[in-house]
Amino acid sequence: MKFGETFTEYLHGEEEWFLEKCRYVEYKKLKKVLKKCKTCNSTRSDDEHIISSATSLSDSCQYQSCPWCDQMFFEELMKEASDVAGFFKSRVRHLLHLHVATGMQRYLIRLRRCFTDEKQALIHEGHILIHYITMNAIAIRKILKKYDKVHGSENGKNFKLKMRAERIELLHSPWLIELGAFYLNSGLDKVGNFKNSFGRVLCENLNEDQPVMKLMLPNSIELEFDLTCAICLETVFNPYALKCGHIFCKACACSSASVMIFQGVKAAPQCSKCPICREVGVYAEAVHMIELHLLLKIRSKEYWKERMMGERSEMVKQSKMFWNEQTMQMIGY
Repeated sequence: MKFGETFTEYLHGEEEWFLEKCRYVEYKKLKKVLKKCKTCNSTRSDDEHIISSATSLSDSCQYQSCPWCDQMFFEELMKEASDVAGFFKSRVRHLLHLHVATGMQRYLIRLRRCFTDEKQALIHEGHILIHYITMNAIAIRKILKKYDKVHGSENGKNFKLKMRAERIELLHSPWLIELGAFYLNSGLDKVGNFKNSFGRVLCENLNEDQPVMKLMLPNSIELEFDLTCAICLETVFNPYALKCGHIFCKACACSSASVMIFQGVKAAPQCSKCPICREVGVYAEAVHMIELHLLLKIRSKEYWKERMMGERSEMVKQSKMFWNEQTMQMIGY
């Protein structure tokens, strides 16, 4: 079965009720744009061949930008990819917020679980979101490959780099790591029924060298995420993902941005740069990866306790220094 048929079947399948509330890649529409562009290019190349035999198709469209596609294709695809990434982020954030709720909300959720299977509902939504992001990522990959085939160019590959620069590359989202951690924290890696539908998630060497999370998603997509902090070179503890996508320990990120641990990552100055890619302004929208932190607490208790004591000790030390400086300024010393 061709992917176009598979994607159409997905859109009108069991999850149609869910897809009605969100944006997705208009694969058939974009394919029609390419088909029309291909027809125009074929007609144009025939006319040019009659006028001058020296003019080839490569002079008219191949290896050059196509005005029709540039206006209709890339603009629409960028908007759709941005909408898909935004919807995925908001839904995963909502789902994980319910899973790790605190205070009164946690009490209400536990009360509601007496009458409904709330955990099963969260797991089901997680499965739907995994399928949603996977199918849309494949649709984008397929349509860009088709664009390059039609135009004989590499603009499709360049568009992927642009998506990465805009932080909308679907399968490189920190929220996907959080969803994988949620999968493990819920114990689904031990439930056979979900290994095939949800995909598989493995987390290896959490308190050793080269800790990684491996995601085997539907449609034979395999992803691997390195969980090593690039600053302390240990497994990330109390992790934060910066806007650029790089993940660090909270203490390491604060140290890099020259802020106190108790002030938090988001208190970093606007001019602070990512320690890896040196991009500016990536701290303000940092994501606290609570599920990943909880996974470390469950799977590697001794390492978690050791790091927790070290972070608290450093935070108390920094707090004392900060307030001593504030006191000295107030009394004039």
